[in-house]
Amino acid sequence: MRGNVIKYERNNIDTDVILPGTYLKLHDYDELATHAMEGIDPDFHTKVKEGDFIVAGKRSEERRV
Repeated sequence: MRGNVIKYERNNIDTDVILPGTYLKLHDYDELATHAMEGIDPDFHTKVKEGDFIVAGKRSEERRV
């Protein structure tokens, strides 16, 4: 596997951080991609390329219901 690593020191990066729910109504995937990670890295869509890896901190403890 080859690709660049985009590293975030932040913990608990979940799907709501990766792509905020307010954008899920968009059907244009190119436009949707411009909003990925925007809450923690507004320039993410200009940095990431196919084959890159995202590395982040710890995941939150699983919640039991």
